[in-house]
Amino acid sequence: MDTSKIGKYRWTICALLLFSTTINYMDRQVIAYLKDFFCSDKSKGGFGWTNTDFAYVTSFFTAFYAGMTILAGFVIDKIGTKLGLALSLIIWSIFGIANAFVGGALPLHVAMRSLFGLGEAGNFPASIKTVAEWFPRKERALATGIFNSGSNLGAMISALFVPWCITYFGMDMGWKMAFIITGSVGFIWLIFWFMFYESPSKHKKLSQAEYDYIHSDDVKSTSETPVVANKISWGKLFSYKQTWAFFFGKLMTDGIWFFYLFWLPDFLKKAFHMTTLDVRWPCFIVFGVAILGSIFGGSLPMLLINRGMEAYKARMTAMLMIAFVPLVVLSVPYFGNVENFQSNAMYFAVSIIALAAAGHQAWSANLFTTVSDMFPKNAVGSVTGIGVMAGGLGGVSIQLLTGKLTDVYKDTPQHAYLIMFIICAFAYVTAWTMMKLLVPKYKAVVA
Repeated sequence: MDTSKIGKYRWTICALLLFSTTINYMDRQVIAYLKDFFCSDKSKGGFGWTNTDFAYVTSFFTAFYAGMTILAGFVIDKIGTKLGLALSLIIWSIFGIANAFVGGALPLHVAMRSLFGLGEAGNFPASIKTVAEWFPRKERALATGIFNSGSNLGAMISALFVPWCITYFGMDMGWKMAFIITGSVGFIWLIFWFMFYESPSKHKKLSQAEYDYIHSDDVKSTSETPVVANKISWGKLFSYKQTWAFFFGKLMTDGIWFFYLFWLPDFLKKAFHMTTLDVRWPCFIVFGVAILGSIFGGSLPMLLINRGMEAYKARMTAMLMIAFVPLVVLSVPYFGNVENFQSNAMYFAVSIIALAAAGHQAWSANLFTTVSDMFPKNAVGSVTGIGVMAGGLGGVSIQLLTGKLTDVYKDTPQHAYLIMFIICAFAYVTAWTMMKLLVPKYKAVVA
């Protein structure tokens, strides 16, 4: 089919999701570049937190993010993506800004970051549901890869903006302005969301040809297409192996991304004696390269589908290939410890981590799309919420473990990060194996 003749408005919707995800991760990532200030001695103007204290703040955020996501998916399936995503953004923006006004009290930071997580929880269930509504199955991984690259764009922006903010305003005011400015950006996005978004069936700017193309899978009566006459109850979703396959796929791998987001700056500082200003460009590069992984990972199954492979098989084949990429991080601790390579070690380490981060994003783009492969559209938000909740649980575990290890090995942090990079390396192969055991062959969910 010549898609150039049917219209491209669906990609405008994808662009809106890209920017919401960028804002989501920009707001989320601010705290990673403030860790040095929060953990510095009170006599030096800091808060005097330990690494474990910092891990509590990020872990409570992740826990509330995870817990709320499972409810957010259910709510978004009920009220729709337009209102659901808007409400989520308003909540996370308000509490993101509120972080600037709680001083150095650890319990208040935990509370504000937890409430911030409640709002952020709606972004991915709403976005995945939107992709399922606006794209045919063969384009969904690519669309997901594009909007999911916003997680890298947001991290890149924070990597440059937060250090600049601290330099420009000074540390005492800079950390507050970082929360306030990034938290305010979302309200600008809301204007464009309400201007351009509506469901396909109601959208006045969507041509009939493009509408038919979007729903071309719906009229195919094959075992490859999820069909459902009635809505599946939220509780019943847990009875399907397909739900548990997505659950374990997220549980095993999402924590790795949280590790890169919140602990990569700390690793670079300790391994290579860098400052907050020094790490901004290495982090910028890592998350920038990850964008390529997100888009390439999303396009890979489409290449296999166009060669005649069924959608789910193409997705799992692509994910298996991608799962081996993160094994490269096994070499990262080596470059952080060998004096003979010290002059170039940081460049090698950053390149390897960038490749692993790209692998994660490629994996994530396809993992999300397995939901719309196997479940009907009216259950996508709920299943996505369940999976993101599982990913959040994995994220909490990884962050608490990292905080504890870096405190235990305070004098030899390379030992702590050696353990963490081993976990990062094998997480994806383990996750793929568990998914394949649960769902050996494609089977659509039918109520």
